[in-house]
Amino acid sequence: MENKKHIFAMENKFKINIKMKKIVLSILIVASLLTACKGEKKEKVAVNEAVKVETNIAELNNVDTAVSVLTWKGSKPTGSHNGTVALKSGGMLLEKGVLKGGEFVIDMSTITNLDMAGSDGAANIEGHLKAPDFFDIAVYPTSKFVITKVEEAEGKLLVTGNLQIKDVTKSITIPAMIAAEAGVTTFKSDVFNVDRADFNVKYGSKRWIEGLKDKFINDLMEMSFVVVLR
Repeated sequence: MENKKHIFAMENKFKINIKMKKIVLSILIVASLLTACKGEKKEKVAVNEAVKVETNIAELNNVDTAVSVLTWKGSKPTGSHNGTVALKSGGMLLEKGVLKGGEFVIDMSTITNLDMAGSDGAANIEGHLKAPDFFDIAVYPTSKFVITKVEEAEGKLLVTGNLQIKDVTKSITIPAMIAAEAGVTTFKSDVFNVDRADFNVKYGSKRWIEGLKDKFINDLMEMSFVVVLR
């Protein structure tokens, strides 16, 4: 009888140990996932005061606006939307294949939502982005990126330029590359994150509006350029 009690106690202890190990393992897995997610958090590009530009690169007018584009992605707690904006005009200055300067004028009236393309939802999103409480394109019909400095680092170009959105212009630096294929030169940036609140885009911004709780829109917007020369 004593032996049976001893065996029963040992079995219970063994089961408890197994259960505790599973709990500890689960905690470690959750902790590692949280750490990984934290590590993947995207940071916004640093903004600085705009730099004075002496040369008007836009006069080159050698950007193919039919195929050049700015892509965007915005998010909120319940999901995200993405789309494109066309370029209105622009120029890039190259010397022996080396990028020396550039100016891209963005036509804000062409904001397009892609993830709901063709639906009333897409039309609503596009209308809202163009409205006075967002980009206010009636007052600010264009945005602009003017390259002020280009450096090389680890096989990438670090392109510094003045980004103008609405009535604010700030200097930012973005990673990019430039390549020529079949006689066509293309400038392509990595995806970079701009804090729209830095540019007075206030709708749904926790920086500008209190008490939004989970009704906010993330201030960070993903962007990237593809600019093709003609």
